[in-house]
Amino acid sequence: MRRLVAVTDLDELAARFAPDDPAFIADPYPALGAIREATPIFRNERSDQWMVTRFADVATLLRHPGLGRAYQHRYSDEEFGRTGPDPQWANFNQHERWSLLFLEPPDHTRIRRLLTGAFTPRSIAALTDDIRGHRDRLLDHCVELSTFDLLTDYAQPFSVGVICSLLGVPAGDEQQLLDWSHAIVKMYEITATDEQRRAADDAAGAFIDYVQDLLDHKRRHPDDKLISELARVRVEGEALTDPQIVSTTMVLLEAGHEATVNTLGNGFRALLQHPDQWGRLLDGSVAPTVAVEELLRWDPPLQLFARYVLEPGIGVGDVEFAVGDEVAMLFGSAQRDPRRFDDPDTFDVGRGDRAHVGFGGGIHFCPGAHLSRVELTESIAGIRTRFPDLTLAAEPAYYPTFVIRGLTELRCRRGGD
Repeated sequence: MRRLVAVTDLDELAARFAPDDPAFIADPYPALGAIREATPIFRNERSDQWMVTRFADVATLLRHPGLGRAYQHRYSDEEFGRTGPDPQWANFNQHERWSLLFLEPPDHTRIRRLLTGAFTPRSIAALTDDIRGHRDRLLDHCVELSTFDLLTDYAQPFSVGVICSLLGVPAGDEQQLLDWSHAIVKMYEITATDEQRRAADDAAGAFIDYVQDLLDHKRRHPDDKLISELARVRVEGEALTDPQIVSTTMVLLEAGHEATVNTLGNGFRALLQHPDQWGRLLDGSVAPTVAVEELLRWDPPLQLFARYVLEPGIGVGDVEFAVGDEVAMLFGSAQRDPRRFDDPDTFDVGRGDRAHVGFGGGIHFCPGAHLSRVELTESIAGIRTRFPDLTLAAEPAYYPTFVIRGLTELRCRRGGD
């Protein structure tokens, strides 16, 4: 491999990628920018991954059929040079086994096809009244408070309420689902501790039992919601198995709210720290549907997405990957790439560029992207109407995680309070 910059310089730059450093977590973009401008790719020895920094390479690798989220459909663990899932996290492994995020064709194609109808623009349009009902009820409550946390008082119950309504999950169970989801996603972090892994595995086991019980109930008492549809539908003459339905339901519940919640938190932090941009929404010069795209680009809730190399002959720059390598695409870096975005470090709500990678790409493009955009648009519109003088009541802080980027809280008040 020929280095793109001097070995010492590249090693020093790579050391700036420090996902366990609070200063890096608070604002990773200067370090990511310095690395990106020096090299399109570097090796992270700690996670045993190649890190890809530039937009064009990230977009290409997301769509490349020679990479995959899994490898077991083509190789044994021995052939691939991997040990396979750690058996001590059996519940989490079961949670992942049929997750759309980790499946490859033909299983991925078959299960995703079942979800297509539930997330079309027409289907989501039919949910608009329900979405606005959840929004208005929660924002009306926030109006009554002297200060409120935009995340726990609004974004979390709003987003999980919408996805639960779509799936047919009983009202009142939302907080338990949130708690399980928050524990499980820690397993995806580069810096996850064994304590966090144990908590994730315990949460996955409880979540699996919950969804299986709910599925059994839906078979006895079917309705017109998505879980019932998954239980009765057939593709090419075959029904989905219980583990497939359970995994699909869990990933929709988790991914169906995590991205929306963190985009709202990160996005409103940016809006309130850039009052000129908030003003463009207030005066109507920028529509919420346009602003959503900049919220997804500027401080994305998903910072890293990894795939395995399944075929030879794939590379970035002067690096050619070996079969079995793991390649991590740095979304936060890619979305600040000046080769793709003009003045990328400027927060511009009128940018309106939908060709970002905030929802991923290729076969793993988020199936709920349209639903998320509608949730974000309706939230911005509702908050703008009720809180035109919204301000921060406290300086927000990020969770000490990198892959899933979100705030611990976003405490707000009306300007005159």
